[in-house]
Amino acid sequence: METRLASIIFVMAFLFLFRLSLEAKTMDPYKVLGVERNASQREIQKAFHKLSLQYHPDKNNKKGAQQKFEEINNAYEILSDEEKRKNFDMYGDEKGAPGFGPGSSGDQGGGYTFFTNGGGRQGQQPFGPGQWQSTGGQGGSQSFSFSFGGPSGSNPFGFGAEDIFSNLFGGGFQGKGSFGGHSKAQSGPKSSSSIKVINKKSLKKEIVDQGMTWLLFPTASSLKGLDHVQSTIEEVANSLQGALKVGRIDCDSESSFCKDLGIYPHRTPRIFVYSYIKSSEGSLVEYSGDIAVKSLKSFCQEHFPRFSQRVNLKQFDFSSSNRGGLPTLMLLSTKKETPVIWRVLSGLFRKQFNFYDAEVTYASDPSIKKLGVDALPAIVGWLSNGERHVLRTGINVKDLKSAIDDLSNLLNGFEKKNRKAASRPASRTQSDSGENQIPLLAGSNFDSVCGEKTPVCVIGAFRSSKARNKLESILNMVSQKTLSRRQNSTPGSKETVSYALVDATKQVSFLNAFDSAGFKSSDKILIAYKRRKGKFAAYLDEITEEEVEKFIGSVLNGDVTFTKTHQKPILK
Repeated sequence: METRLASIIFVMAFLFLFRLSLEAKTMDPYKVLGVERNASQREIQKAFHKLSLQYHPDKNNKKGAQQKFEEINNAYEILSDEEKRKNFDMYGDEKGAPGFGPGSSGDQGGGYTFFTNGGGRQGQQPFGPGQWQSTGGQGGSQSFSFSFGGPSGSNPFGFGAEDIFSNLFGGGFQGKGSFGGHSKAQSGPKSSSSIKVINKKSLKKEIVDQGMTWLLFPTASSLKGLDHVQSTIEEVANSLQGALKVGRIDCDSESSFCKDLGIYPHRTPRIFVYSYIKSSEGSLVEYSGDIAVKSLKSFCQEHFPRFSQRVNLKQFDFSSSNRGGLPTLMLLSTKKETPVIWRVLSGLFRKQFNFYDAEVTYASDPSIKKLGVDALPAIVGWLSNGERHVLRTGINVKDLKSAIDDLSNLLNGFEKKNRKAASRPASRTQSDSGENQIPLLAGSNFDSVCGEKTPVCVIGAFRSSKARNKLESILNMVSQKTLSRRQNSTPGSKETVSYALVDATKQVSFLNAFDSAGFKSSDKILIAYKRRKGKFAAYLDEITEEEVEKFIGSVLNGDVTFTKTHQKPILK
C-alpha cells in the first residue's frame, strides 16, 4: 500500500510540475486573436486576417512584430482546427494533454479529483487548475485519486501509465522503459489524391491555355494553418468536381519557380485561381477573401471561362456565327445568365467550336420551333458547311461532373461529324492547305481570282469589319455547296464560280466602274461579275446565306439581267 501511495504522489507531483512548465509557455489563442470562446469560425478568420495584416513582417518593422505575428499564426492554427480547438477548450492544450486548462472536470473526462479517507468517512470533491489543496479527514490520513473519464478496468485508480504517457507525449507506451511516439509533424499539408503537385513543366503542359479553371495554392515550411486551408480547398473542389481542378506548388523545392510566378507564400497561406476572365490565354488571380467554402467556391465560379457569347435569339444572325470556319453551338435555356456547365464547356472546347447561348422563356416560342427544338434546355449545332443539327433537348443535369462528361462526349461526336463533312470534295475557292478562304481582291491577284476564264466572279464589297465578317462567313458556306444550272445547262455541265472580297473604302474607283455612285448607300454589296463579257449584276437587299444562294442560283440559271460596266474595273 505504501508503494502504491508513493507512486501516486510521484505521478501527481510530476503532473503538477509539468503543468507549471506549460503555463510558463502556453498562450491563450482566444486572447491572442481577441475573440470570445464561443466565437464562430468566420469571426476567428476575420480576427486572424486583420491581425496578420497588422503585424506582417513585410508591413510592420516595429520591435516584437515578428513574435506577435508568430503568436497570431499559432493561435489561428489551433482555433481553425476543430480537433485542436476542442482539445484546448477541454485541456488547455491543442494536443489533448489531460488535466489542464478550462473546462476540465472529473465528470467530463480530463478532470481530476481527490478524496480524504479517515474514520470510515469519505468525501469527494472536484477541483481544477489552481485549486491544489488537501482536506483533513478524521484520522488525519490523506490519499489522492485521479479520474480521466476512461474505464478503469482492474486499476483502482482509473488510469495506467500507458494512458498518461500517451496523452503527454502523443504516442503509445511501449513498456520496458521506452516511449513510443510520432515523429515531428511535416511542414507541408496532408497529402490528398485530389490535389496534384504542380511544377514548372506540368503548369505549362496541363494548366496554361488548356481551358480548365485551376485552384492553386503554394506551400512552404514556414506556413501555419495549412491543414485548414487544404481542407477548405478540397471541399470546394469536391463540390465543383468536373469544372475545377486543384494543384499544390511546393515552394520549398520550387523556390525560384514560385518567385517567378509571384506566388511565394512567405508566412501566410495564399490561394490563386487560373482564370480566363481577363485574358483568353488565362492568368493567375489571387483570392483575398475569407478561408471559407462558400466564399471561395463563389470566387472560383466567378472565374470560370466565358467564351460563350450571350445573344438575343430573335436578333441573332446565324449566317455570321461561323467565325474562323469553326462549327457553331447554341445553348437554349431559361437561365438569365450563362449556365456554369456551358461556361466550362466553352473553355474546354473553345478551339473547336464557336459558342453562343440565349435565354428563352418557353419551348413553344416560334423561334425555337423553327430550329426544331421541342424541349428545354437544348443544344443546337451548325456544321462548318451550314448544316443544322439538334444535338440534345430536355437536358437533365444530375450532378456537375456527370453532366460535363456526358456533354463533352456529345460535342466530341459533333466535331467528328464536322471533320467528316469537311473531308468531302471541296470547292475551287479552297486553298491548297485545305482551309476555306475568301481572298481579298487587289491588283496583284485580280487576274488569278477573277480572270477572263472564270465565267462568274461573286464579289462581296464591305465598308466595315462587321460587314466583312458577315460576307466572309456567308461566302465561305455558300462556296462549299455545288450550284449548277437547272434548266438551261447542257447535261453534265456545271458553271464555275469564284468568290472574293473587296474593301469598298479603299477601292472606290473599282466600284465606280459598276455604279457611278459606287453603291455608297450600302454597307455591304454582292456583285456577280462576268469579266470576259464586261457585265455585272448587283444584289443590294438583305444578305443572308439563303438569299445569297438564291441570288447565285438565279445568276447561273440566267434569271438575272446583267448590265454593262461603266468602265473597266481597275484595282489598286
